Amino acid sequence: MRFATRWAVLAVLLLAPAVPAPHAAAQAPLPSIAEKTRGMERRDGFVPVYWDASAGKLWMEVPRTGEELIYVVSLPAGLGSNDIGLDRGQIGGERLVRFDRVGPRVLLVQPNQAYRAVSPDENERRAVEQSFAQSVLWGFTVAAETDGRVLVDATDFVLRDAHGVVAALRRSRQGDYRLDATRSALYLQNTRGFPRNTEIEATLTFTGDNPGSLVRDVTPTPEAITLRQRLSFVALPPPGYRPRRSDPRGGFFGISYFDYATPVGEDIVQRMISRHRLEKRDPSAAMSEAVEPIVYYVDRGAPEPIRSALLDGARWWNQAFEAAGYRDAFRVELLPEGADPMDVRYNVIQWVHRSTRGWSYGNTVTDPRTGEIIKGHVTLGSLRVRQDYLIAEGLLAPYATGTERPAELERMALARIRQLAAHEVGHTLGLVHNYIASAQGRASVMDYPHPLVQLRADGTIDLSEAYTAEIGPWDKVAITWGYRDPPAGANEQAALDAVLAEARARGITLLTDQDARPAGSVSPVAHLWDNGADATAELRRTMRVRRAALDRFGQNAIRAGRPLATLEEVLVPVYLHHRYQVEAASKALGGVDYTYALRGDGQTPLTPVPAAQQRAALDALLATLDPAELALPRPLLALIPPRPMTYDPTRELFDRWTGMGFDAISPATAAADMTVGMILNPERAARLVEQGALDRRMPNLEWTLNQLVERTFRQRPDDEYLREIDRAVERVVVERLMVLAESAPMPQVRATAQQVLLNISRMITEHAVPYDAHGALLVSDIKRFVERPYQPQQRIAVPDAPPGQPIGSEDEF
Repeated sequence: MRFATRWAVLAVLLLAPAVPAPHAAAQAPLPSIAEKTRGMERRDGFVPVYWDASAGKLWMEVPRTGEELIYVVSLPAGLGSNDIGLDRGQIGGERLVRFDRVGPRVLLVQPNQAYRAVSPDENERRAVEQSFAQSVLWGFTVAAETDGRVLVDATDFVLRDAHGVVAALRRSRQGDYRLDATRSALYLQNTRGFPRNTEIEATLTFTGDNPGSLVRDVTPTPEAITLRQRLSFVALPPPGYRPRRSDPRGGFFGISYFDYATPVGEDIVQRMISRHRLEKRDPSAAMSEAVEPIVYYVDRGAPEPIRSALLDGARWWNQAFEAAGYRDAFRVELLPEGADPMDVRYNVIQWVHRSTRGWSYGNTVTDPRTGEIIKGHVTLGSLRVRQDYLIAEGLLAPYATGTERPAELERMALARIRQLAAHEVGHTLGLVHNYIASAQGRASVMDYPHPLVQLRADGTIDLSEAYTAEIGPWDKVAITWGYRDPPAGANEQAALDAVLAEARARGITLLTDQDARPAGSVSPVAHLWDNGADATAELRRTMRVRRAALDRFGQNAIRAGRPLATLEEVLVPVYLHHRYQVEAASKALGGVDYTYALRGDGQTPLTPVPAAQQRAALDALLATLDPAELALPRPLLALIPPRPMTYDPTRELFDRWTGMGFDAISPATAAADMTVGMILNPERAARLVEQGALDRRMPNLEWTLNQLVERTFRQRPDDEYLREIDRAVERVVVERLMVLAESAPMPQVRATAQQVLLNISRMITEHAVPYDAHGALLVSDIKRFVERPYQPQQRIAVPDAPPGQPIGSEDEF
């Protein structure tokens, strides 16, 4: 009975109306902003801030709640590891935001720009806004108010991991880090305001246990990583910008969104290019100055003569803007003394250091509504120029006495830096890669250029045309298409189509990343780091250059006083000089020549690569597997001792089975694996199956694999060194066939690869090829593979090649 009584009393208490305490007072009115900030340091600007030194707090005045602005996160001071990312100057992406006042709270809201209704009907717009989520990025408490302007404490908002440093460290498996608030603070030197932007910077320290090797390489105390983070609030650009619709043939990246106000039957996805605002002073003139030119600034941290090379290369773009009808509309200058490279008012070419060579890239701050580029920001890795210098050393071996300073080396390295500056600035102008350009006479700086190395009549190497020295014809077409406004009264779409049609008539077109980057891509002309209109002919020419360089390679490739063991660093790019031309030639196999054809534009959509061209490509590829081509000169093998103290091995060197000693076999194995791996790409193999079925005159997969086996298993070199390389190549072929037979998605590919493996086993056991210990192991391995179950293990028999492209992932461009 007592239990029930207690519950009854509790119910009465819960249901009884709340009675305010007699001493409760009404909420005190908020102080004015002037009262609250008395004694604080005001830093005026687009979003004014106040520094309270005694409390260590940063207060932010929100002047216009409900109005949209752009919010950007960046890293003014980075980590210095290409593999992890987190570079100096890295921009984390822009967001359209607004401050919404809700009683005592202010919410930083990011509207959903991916889904819109571009309509004057408010109800139609509201239906889309309420159908998709928005994001509230932060919540503030109002501490003071004056005439609708509110003051909020921004300290915690600023002192947080907005850039995602912890996530980047976790992705790269560098340890479990967390932000340490006790070791973080405002960085007042770079916290400042301007009429159209406010910059707030902080020093952030991340602490953790068990730091990974990449962190250990670049931090003085790996358990504490201190970086600087920037938060920028930027005013929206003024009205007047005219968005331009995207066209896959035009060569621009941009923005896209779903427009639910689009009439049924039209494309609901709207695509707009990204570009800077540029207007002629005299719109009616064929050539006119700009109302406001586009100006880029080069980082003063770049030393001479690199600084001048960066200025020269970036200025090439003025040629393209002149072709588009603008006089002196693109300028490049040195960053003014004291200017902040992260300030969104400056388009910047920044010189960035890392512990290893890595990618350069062009980034932008863009208006998410329209695609208008507000700031271009180029990141150039400083070690790229040194890598090109090293490549030139290996190709020329120019040090007869070891004390020379050959001018050709610096000339080539600086020529590459000019081209690189132009390339990355091109991205910040809105341009995508154009990987067909090398097949069209080096038509664009937006390609990835391999140095064009030529042989003189006397057999010596010529680097005079290693890189281009000006903008390409495609670059002029792209800038004209993207930036030139048609004459008044003209049909814009017709005028833009005419620009591209005229370029096609001159043989100038576009193919970009998805057409060239995958190892199994289908285009025979779109590749990275290649040369020439005919990839097969260029591969044969490149092999002749490679052999000439290897035959003269020796201690003349390094300066006097350098350890002879460091010859290997210079040797690697020479020995693998053909690696990307191999990739280019392989894409003729099962390849299809195509364009970004639109209905009605008169282009031929696709044409299979002719059978004769495919067979010629395979023949050139198989020639790279000849043991005589893979062998290193014997005098060179007698020059490279084990590495001395303090010259530790790096991933830039060949893997080896021989411990400390240089390995004479593994470089050949790695090079062979590159060729065989490209031939046996599973997507390429599937296309060979299909093209053989559609046209019996075309090479099919069975014929291709049989050619591979004939050219690699029928070798009988007399030289024992060449014989060991031959065995290494045979092992590569068997290992790659096993991978193809086990993991290819297409069953017909797996079946054909397994049958070829059985044929190899039969050849060996029937003594059609030499049956030695090597052959016996191959037979045993093939038998084990065929008698499933089989779980592929790590392929320890084939070493990886040292990296060719800049080390690490290419996250941006």
